[in-house]
Amino acid sequence: MLRFMAGFLVAAAAGAMSAAELQFDFGTFETDKTPPGFRSSVSGSGKPGDWKIILDAVPPQIAPITPDAPVVTKRPVLAQLDRSPTDEHFPLLIYEKETFSDFTLTTRFKTVSGAIEQMAGVAFRLQDEKNYYYFRASSLGNTFRFYKLVNGERSAPIGADVPIPKGVWHDLSITCQGNSIRCLLDGKEVIPALTDNTFATGKIAFWTKSDSVSYFADVKINYKPRIPLAQTMVNDLFRSHPRLVGLKVFAPAGKESKLQIIASLDEKEIGQSGRKVEEDVLAKSAVYYGKEKDSVLVTMPLHDRNGDTVAAVRVTMKSFPGQTEQNAIARALPIVKEMEARVRSAKEMFE
Repeated sequence: MLRFMAGFLVAAAAGAMSAAELQFDFGTFETDKTPPGFRSSVSGSGKPGDWKIILDAVPPQIAPITPDAPVVTKRPVLAQLDRSPTDEHFPLLIYEKETFSDFTLTTRFKTVSGAIEQMAGVAFRLQDEKNYYYFRASSLGNTFRFYKLVNGERSAPIGADVPIPKGVWHDLSITCQGNSIRCLLDGKEVIPALTDNTFATGKIAFWTKSDSVSYFADVKINYKPRIPLAQTMVNDLFRSHPRLVGLKVFAPAGKESKLQIIASLDEKEIGQSGRKVEEDVLAKSAVYYGKEKDSVLVTMPLHDRNGDTVAAVRVTMKSFPGQTEQNAIARALPIVKEMEARVRSAKEMFE
């Protein structure tokens, strides 16, 4: 399991990267400022919220061992402090450093004040400000609801009427596994498990509404790290082609980025710069052939659905007696064609 702290203080690995834990330690950030790695935005109308780290009294998650231990301690929490009364105004604080598919998020929230609304929630599988799922709690309405926002249109609510007193810390847990969505409020499944296929992956964000002042603390996300399409294709092809020795995909990571390895059978090579050969393949759609002791190398262009060259692929295969350049290219071509059938755009290779 990989484990990260939100201030990016700890990164340790044991074995293959099959699971990861992201823990937001708000104590590593400056108070009275928006934490780095997050983007303040807004869904609906109005301006973005005022998200800051502040100090607040928070009870411990684990019961004290002795009766003399403090019931609460003052420590840094995340707060949305803007009191804009605008209707259909949903401040978002989006975590920008990761996109999540399957995950379990746990957090604590507290609604503090608000004349029009007293709400707190979490948006997830967020594509943009108009497309996402969210759970939200209302202390004024004493309701807990699930919504889906698609192209800015909100679905009918799913949820329950349940007391959610303000000024009290509540526990929230959200789990997504494929198209299954589950949620616990204060340890209880107040909304039955949901099934929805609209969004498979996306960002996670903290959410409030209108003039709600709300706090969040003790945020942790356990998740399955996302494998980009380019690397998934490399892994799949290696399993299905036994004579494949090596497979690398070269592409720029952005418009201004240098050509680099974005996928490889040897994942330690990812990020290494491309050479003149790969640059020529990308620029001219050229094909290069090379030979080593027991293998042959073919570097050829990878096209998207529009026929544009979006990457260079180096295919390394076991050679055999009588191996020629012509039949080496003929062997490599079906491998690249398999990849092209799965690539709609350059951007998709990184997703």
